[in-house]
Amino acid sequence: MGSQPHIAIVDDHRDIRDLVGRYLVQHGYRVSQAENAAAARRLLERNAIDLMVLDVMMPGEDGLSLCRDLRATTELPIIMLTAMAEDADRIVGLEIGADDYLTKPFNPRELLARVKAVLRRVESLPPRRTVPKAKEIGFDRWRLDVGQRELVDAAGLAVPLSTAEFRLLCVFIDHAGLVLDRDQLLDLTAGRAAEPFDRSIDNQVSRLRRKIEADPRSPGIIKTHWGGGYSFAAEVRAL
Repeated sequence: MGSQPHIAIVDDHRDIRDLVGRYLVQHGYRVSQAENAAAARRLLERNAIDLMVLDVMMPGEDGLSLCRDLRATTELPIIMLTAMAEDADRIVGLEIGADDYLTKPFNPRELLARVKAVLRRVESLPPRRTVPKAKEIGFDRWRLDVGQRELVDAAGLAVPLSTAEFRLLCVFIDHAGLVLDRDQLLDLTAGRAAEPFDRSIDNQVSRLRRKIEADPRSPGIIKTHWGGGYSFAAEVRAL
């Protein structure tokens, strides 16, 4: 990331784009604007973007759809903006991969604080050590269809995964061989949504082990490092 992080503001209201853009520029950021999802995609094709501020309610393709697509193909940090204050709307955005969520109307100072926090978190995360993104990934005796979120064993039997289990498995695959502590796993799986679930990582690992380990009591795929966290010990390959 350069000395001036490049922020993309995607919102169909020009006054909001201009207000947020001016404020972020005043605080040392480079800013590009897009009025809809199609313009945002063109912007990403031409520029290296460090973070996207993305409105949910836009004509045509909405922000949730764009966020879901970007999260399936990139690691771009995303802060969602919405006029909806319902918890369910916030949770949907976070579940599909947004790093943070801010409800309109908002104070630009709060957005700035969240931009800084997300960028700090991204910079502190461990590097990915795995195959390039693929539609199907193999490890041990398993095949994971990323697009369908389907885990299949050597006999062709599908094993259901919850959203949390799928996200955790993808994090382990993306960082195979690295020891990830609990805070890193929380950031990588939940971002700011971690606070309500900050005691759940161990339980999620335990549930995932019961599904993928030959012997969950003596795990060979997800290793425990006492005082250090967990690591994914299986070889990962693109199929």
